[in-house]
Amino acid sequence: MQIGYARVSTSSQTIDGQIDALTKAGCDRVFEETASGARTDRPALRQALEMTRGGDVIVCYRLDRIARSLPHLIEIMDDLNKRGIGFKSLSENLDTTSSGGRLVFHIFGAVANFELDLIRERTKAGLDAARKRGRVGGRPSKMNQVQINSAKDMFAKGVPATEFAAAFSVSVPTLYRTIPASSR
Repeated sequence: MQIGYARVSTSSQTIDGQIDALTKAGCDRVFEETASGARTDRPALRQALEMTRGGDVIVCYRLDRIARSLPHLIEIMDDLNKRGIGFKSLSENLDTTSSGGRLVFHIFGAVANFELDLIRERTKAGLDAARKRGRVGGRPSKMNQVQINSAKDMFAKGVPATEFAAAFSVSVPTLYRTIPASSR
């Protein structure tokens, strides 16, 4: 049995093209879903995976429809493989029911993992170079050092935090985050 899975990220997108392609590919049943691919708790995907039995095949239109991240895709593929379930992606022409398809899937996975590692290394090198030049990432502080010192004095005098948070035009949580408990 072939079980199809179709997903769009927002309700403004149309799922019809995926359903047509999955039906044309011979899917006996198609599960539809509107959910972000970043979510791993997608009910229709869970139902499709639970419905499959050994010898069945999960079919999707594109790899990014079933999983957004490589680790999630590999987790799904490992589960399917252990249960004797095949996987097909129509756009990538990937079919793990054949030995060649399994090989191609592993090569895709290895290349994607390699690419992620390269991106991490380049990002880390760029951040290190920026730090050496004195640039610090992140949002600018809401309070300058004079305001921080004044706030510490107000804390010491017992002035309510809401009062001087308003005076500095910051929220109370920002005030508590900026001035650690040991300095109050």
